[in-house]
Amino acid sequence: MFSRSGLSITCTFNRLSRYFQSAEVVTLNRFRDSRRVTVLSRGGPAPPPGALRAGSSSTNTLMPKKQKQVKGPPAGGGAAEAEASCPVARDRTGAVTITVHAKPGSKHSSITEVSAETVGVAIAAPPTDGEANTELIRYLAEVLELKKSHISLDKGSRSRDKLIRVDSSLSPEEVLRRLRQAAG
Repeated sequence: MFSRSGLSITCTFNRLSRYFQSAEVVTLNRFRDSRRVTVLSRGGPAPPPGALRAGSSSTNTLMPKKQKQVKGPPAGGGAAEAEASCPVARDRTGAVTITVHAKPGSKHSSITEVSAETVGVAIAAPPTDGEANTELIRYLAEVLELKKSHISLDKGSRSRDKLIRVDSSLSPEEVLRRLRQAAG
């Protein structure tokens, strides 16, 4: 019988022990402190300690914990860290990406801030039916002096945090300069 404090043996167990011929001792590590339990088996000699019978499982071993893998900083030094903290960067394909925090429902479209993580953009459109996303692309094309077809929404169509992809010959430094100039 199990109790809250651990494992307890009742007198019923002791009465049943006379019907069994041999016994083995198994240590359970399930509780805070190790306790010994006598497991009775019917017929034949007792198996050696630690041996498992068919259909049984070991209760005295714990599963090993999975080690967490920690990703370190990329092997490139300061240049990679400075580029990662900038809201404008190049992706793997070579296109320039802009991390934008959109603020829909404003009176006028404008760039409110250019911080180390994101570019804050106020959008003069409601956040329904993709109107704010369309206005964001139109406004960024105007600020960067590009065609709307060169700018696309890469991630975040239903989020305020968006990733804008710029497919043009502009460098990330030039894009950042134009965004800061528009911010004032």
